[in-house]
Amino acid sequence: MAVPKKRTTKSRRDKRRLHIFLKKPVLTKCSKCGKFILPHTVCSFCGYYKGKEVINVLEKLDKRERKKREKEIKAKEKEEKKKQPLSLKELSRR
Repeated sequence: MAVPKKRTTKSRRDKRRLHIFLKKPVLTKCSKCGKFILPHTVCSFCGYYKGKEVINVLEKLDKRERKKREKEIKAKEKEEKKKQPLSLKELSRR
């Protein structure tokens, strides 16, 4: 049976294990609701993929949860409208 002649130092051991670690998942923002999701997947929050509705998420929810989710979606849409650049007419009014 093989026996090492010299003890492996901590630094040599750690250099060997340098690339053994967990990597953060790459996340992208959903174009519809703004939640972070894995790329090339349907958003589990709003059910959209590439701007098209694939899954009707609100259909499976209770009445109370559905109202809550609809309010959140409307609030996100209002925020997005506010972030859009203003036209010259809107700037002159402000």
